[in-house]
Amino acid sequence: MGDMRLVIMGAAGRMGRMLVKVVSETPGCALAAAIEHPQSIALAQDAGLLAGCGRANVPITSDIETALEGAHGIIDFTTPAASVRLAGLAAERGLVHVIGTTGLSDDEIGALRAAGERTAIVQSGNMSLGVNLLAGLVRKVAATLGEEFDIEILEMHHRAKVDAPSGTALLLGEAAAEGRGVALKDVKDAARDGHTGARRAGDIGFAVLRGGSVVGEHSVIFAGAAERIELVHKAEDRAIFARGAVKAALWAKDRPPGFYSMADVLGLTSL
Repeated sequence: MGDMRLVIMGAAGRMGRMLVKVVSETPGCALAAAIEHPQSIALAQDAGLLAGCGRANVPITSDIETALEGAHGIIDFTTPAASVRLAGLAAERGLVHVIGTTGLSDDEIGALRAAGERTAIVQSGNMSLGVNLLAGLVRKVAATLGEEFDIEILEMHHRAKVDAPSGTALLLGEAAAEGRGVALKDVKDAARDGHTGARRAGDIGFAVLRGGSVVGEHSVIFAGAAERIELVHKAEDRAIFARGAVKAALWAKDRPPGFYSMADVLGLTSL
C-alpha cells in the first residue's frame, strides 16, 4: 500500500509549515497539496522550501477542489468556518479529516459530528500526547475528589492567539466536567471581573494569560482546604502538535466513519 497523501491547509503559516516538515519526515506519508487563501503572498512557492525541509515539488495553491483529487486526507488548523466547510468536502470524498482548529462553537462541533457519519474525522483542541494524557488524569482526579476541591484552569499562550480560553483549556475543562458527571457549560466560569462575590461550589474556573512567544502552558489546579494538587503541561515546540496530527491521520486512514478524538488515537479512552 502506498503513502498516505495529505493536504495541508494554511501551509504558509507557522503550524502549516511545521506540518509540511513533519509530513516530509514521517514514513508512510506524502504531501499531496499545500493550501493557502487566494490573497496569500506564498502562492506558487514550493511548500517544502518554504517549510525549510527541501524542495517538495508541491507549489502552494488556493485551489482546494483540485488539491483534493488523489488525496487521502486533510490536516486542518485553520478557522471554525473553514473547518466546517472542509469537513463537508472530506465527507463527500471519503477523506480523513484531522482538525486542530480551536474556537469551535457547539453548532460547529455538531456540523463536524454530522460529517463524521460519512467519513473518519479526528478533532481535538490539542494534538499532543502529553496534553491528552493530562486530560485523562484530570478526568480521574475530578472523579475522585468531591466539590470541596475547587477546580481552576490556568493557561498562557503567545500574544497572537485569537481565542480564549484556549482549545486545550476547554479540553481540560471538559475532562474535569466529565469526571464530575456534569456539563461544562453549566459550571464554566471564565469571566471574573469586578465584585464577583464568593466562588460558587462546583464551578470550573478559567484564567487566561497572553504574551510573548509562549507556545502553550496549562495548569489544572484542584484546591482544597489546606492542600492543593496541580497538574501541569508545558509545550516547548509546535512540532508536538504537528506530529500528533500526522499520527492521527495515519491512524484514521483505515477507520470506519466516525467522530474521533486524540484519546481514541492514543488509546487513552480508558483513563
